[in-house]
Amino acid sequence: MAASAALRVGLLAGEVSGDRLGAGLIREIRRVYPDAVFEGVGGRRMIEAGCRSWLPMDELSVMGLAEVLRHLGRLMEIKRGVTRRFIDHPPDVFVGIDSPDFNLRVETELKAAGIPTVHYVSPSLWAWRPGRARTVARAVDRVLCLLPFEPSFYSDYDVDAVFVGHPMADEIPLHPDRAAARRDLGEPEDGSLVAMLPGSRMTEIRTLALPFAQTAARVAAERPEVRFLIPAATPQLKEPIRAACAAAGVAERVRLVDGRSREVMTAADIVLLASGTAALEAALLKRPMVVAYRMSALSQWVLETFRMVRIERFSLPNLVADEELVPEFLQEAVVPEQMAGRLLAELDDPGRQAWLTARFCEIHETLACDADRRAAEAVLGVIGRGIGP
Repeated sequence: MAASAALRVGLLAGEVSGDRLGAGLIREIRRVYPDAVFEGVGGRRMIEAGCRSWLPMDELSVMGLAEVLRHLGRLMEIKRGVTRRFIDHPPDVFVGIDSPDFNLRVETELKAAGIPTVHYVSPSLWAWRPGRARTVARAVDRVLCLLPFEPSFYSDYDVDAVFVGHPMADEIPLHPDRAAARRDLGEPEDGSLVAMLPGSRMTEIRTLALPFAQTAARVAAERPEVRFLIPAATPQLKEPIRAACAAAGVAERVRLVDGRSREVMTAADIVLLASGTAALEAALLKRPMVVAYRMSALSQWVLETFRMVRIERFSLPNLVADEELVPEFLQEAVVPEQMAGRLLAELDDPGRQAWLTARFCEIHETLACDADRRAAEAVLGVIGRGIGP
């Protein structure tokens, strides 16, 4: 009897957080199907886990409406290429990981061609453009949700949506070891340490690196003993970050670290960061934080003109808790003086820090669900395969 063909899984991730999710999914599927083949587009982690990437993931790492428009020609070229390649050589199942504006277009064509499709990480329908649920319904057979409140948004659209938990909540200990992180980074165990994460993409660095550095300058003027660490997500981001620190006059006060963002946040007393997955990571690390977000003027105009935003809060800790746990600074409110004042106020309030730690622990316990395994089960279930014991 002929041997059955190896399981083939198509994957497409467009950013660092998606690369992490994809790598965990690959490892969990490969635990049961060791001969499975994974191909598409992924980053370093997915490649190390066994994915054959057809092109550098960085080519898809574009943020904001205006930024997408500037890169639209190349993005459409990539979309056509990967879609045609999957249709010509169909995988058993295709998983688009986050990057919904790109992946949902690919998934729609693949589903129409008879390829089972899964979208991993629900688009933020609860935040803006809720009508996208109809697009999701046309594009995919199943949506994997990282946050517990998300499946309910699909109930009116006949979309199979499954809460799988968040892999970071499984990876991060409930009580992270700050002292060990400082030792690993070569930092003194005493004294105040501020982590600054202006983003993992060049578009974020362009809008947030300078105001973050200026915030550091104001904090340093008030508290000369405070130290600052910035983890650069990629080598390409280091020079613009250095330039921003030099322009703010804090080049000698800020230590730049290659990657290691989790260690840097664990070591810190407080984190100043760009809104995104890193804010949830900081909450799981039980760190007080100040969250900022700034998009281009064109992106803001489009969102406001067409009333595409429907939430008051935007950071993930506040959204998961459904209350304002952490301070947020959006667009024109990204003012160094105000952010510095809030950082210092958070540092000086141990009672609030204790309360935040307790609330962050509750979030952590809600999201820790063995997410990689549950995601693998959900993906394989679409094609009638099991994950085993």
